[in-house]
This record gives sequence, structure tokens and C-alpha cells, in this order.
Amino acid sequence: MTFADTRFEDRRRRLGNEIAAQRLDYLLLTHLENIRYFSGFSGSNAALLIGKDRSAQICTDGRYTTQIAQEVPDIEAIIDRPSAAALLKRVEDTARVGVEASHLSLAEFDNLKSVAGENVTLVPVEKLIEPIREVKDEQELAELERVAAIAVDAFEALVADNGIRAGRTEREVAADLEYRMRLNGSERVSFDTIVASGPNSAKPHHSASDREIVEGDLVTIDFGAHSAGYNSDMTRTVIVGKVGETERKIYETVLRAQLAGVEAARAGMSLAEVDATCRDIIAEAGFGEYFTHSTGHGIGLDVHEAPFAARGAEGTLREGMTLTIEPGIYIPDVGGVRIEDTLVITSGDPRVITPVSKDLLIV
Repeated sequence: MTFADTRFEDRRRRLGNEIAAQRLDYLLLTHLENIRYFSGFSGSNAALLIGKDRSAQICTDGRYTTQIAQEVPDIEAIIDRPSAAALLKRVEDTARVGVEASHLSLAEFDNLKSVAGENVTLVPVEKLIEPIREVKDEQELAELERVAAIAVDAFEALVADNGIRAGRTEREVAADLEYRMRLNGSERVSFDTIVASGPNSAKPHHSASDREIVEGDLVTIDFGAHSAGYNSDMTRTVIVGKVGETERKIYETVLRAQLAGVEAARAGMSLAEVDATCRDIIAEAGFGEYFTHSTGHGIGLDVHEAPFAARGAEGTLREGMTLTIEPGIYIPDVGGVRIEDTLVITSGDPRVITPVSKDLLIV
């Protein structure tokens, strides 16, 4: 058995213990990233049934007959469609079967109930898998560092080649950056690339548009690469041509908050405290009302996954977790700044895997 097979089996063993602890007999997985985590299967259609006794069956459709045999040689594979229903029909005994409440629509849940045997009870469950996935193993951390480097190298090349400049549209800058990530080995982007210039930079999740960048603009670029199932995420804000005093003050405030958040992100620190560290600095500078989102999130097979650093967040950081630190200030009709790094939590200082300079960059 290969190392990868052993790793997936170990993960299923841990999940089997959790299934038993929840007084379930099985857990039916339908979220593709969870299926990949526990089996290694990377196709676009699948379901995975794991028992409290650590037994497992996986189902996909005929497009993936060869692929599933290669990627999941240690689990019984069933070729059928729809996959989740096909697995559920195979549960013949009286059983309590957990389903992923956060990844199943009401219609899908009702459909599964209609095909389940009369002695099968479906139980929506939450927060059963997240604690297993949020601490990364060494192979996962290596993949995350590799995919982060793809994006880092692309961004630094974009800057070096004067790719962010007056006269270019947001869409042109986004396309240029995405092309460079592709050439570096990215299979696709992790999420729609954000290039937000001038007044658009006051919108935290602005989509790249046909607006032309002009002198004096703040330009916020939030981007990520995707490879071998894993994602990266980072944000930098630059200023084009010249910098006004307001823009400089916003930038310097966000940078102080971001650096403090990175420093605070240590094993044992509460997630709410990490968020407060960034938020308090921004509030003390008079911009508290303009920091409108949480401070950060974990990243792995999903772009946004546990843990989450936010107001009221529960839990503490542990060694092996990932966390973004991404405070921002967004002032309508003026502009906005966000600076984001992805961290790996260690026994000491966090490891920054998106090591691009955060000094104020005027292009």
C-alpha cells in the first residue's frame, strides 16, 4: 500500500471514530472536497459512504471508471448515478446515516429520504469533519506552499513587468495575472480574481471590470492559484503614479493591523483575539466602521475553511492550521486597502507562505 493510501485510510479511521461518537452508523459524504480528503478521488461527481467500523464505499459515474480505479484502489468503487442515492440504497440494515447539512440542499435531502430504506434514518450533521481537516499534515502543507509560490511568482513578475499601470483596465490586469499563474502551473484560479481600482477598491469583493486605471488610484488585487486540489489566497494593494495623504494613512493603518495580526497568530491564541488585534488598531485610527469583514480563514482543499478569525469566533489556533490575515479599510467614494497573507501556524512564529513585500508600492 502506498503512503498516500495509508494517509487516506488513517483519515477514514479518525472519521469512523467520530461517526461512532455521534451515535451514527454511517456518514454519507457529498461535498467533493471532503470526498477527496478521505479518498483521494478528484473527479467532479462522487459520493462516499464511511461506516463507524471504518468500512467505505465510493460511487461515481461512467466517465470516471478508469480514474477512480487509479486514484482510489483501496475502496470498493461503484459506477452508478446519482451517486449518493446509489450508495444509500445499499444500506440495508436498520441504520442512522449522517448527511452533510452544510453541503446538501433541501431538495437533495428530500430525494435521499425518498430512496432510503424504511429502516434507514437520515441525520443532518455539522462540524464533524471540520476538526479533522483544519490541522494539515506535512504533505498538505507542502502542497499549500507549492501552490502559494505559483501565485507569488506570478504577481511579482506582473509588478516587475509594469503590468499594473494607468491605461490598463482591471480586466486586463486580472487576465495577465491569471495567465502568468497558468504558466507557472496553476490548473485554474482558486476564485474569481479581484482587481479593484480607484472607487471600486472600496468594494471588498469587486469583480474585475472594464474600468481603466488612472493616476492616483488605489488598486487592490486579491488572487489565488489552484493545483492538485489545493488553493492559495493573498491580497496586495498598490498605488498608481502618486499617493494622496488619505490613501497613505489608510494603507499605513491596514499594514500595522495586518502585521499585528500575523504576530498574534500563534498556537494557543483564540481566534476572536486574532480578529480583535487587527480590528482594534483600525478602530483606534478612526476607521473602525470601514472594516466590514472578518480577519481571516483557513485554506486547503476549500478556499474558505475552518478555522475562522472573526468577532465571536470560538476556538483557538493549533499547530498545523492555516489562517489568512486580511484586514481592510473601505471608504465609499475614496477607495480601499486590503493586505492579506496566508500563514501556517507553528509552535513559534507563524510561517508566512505568501512572502511578497508589503511596503507601500507605487507603480
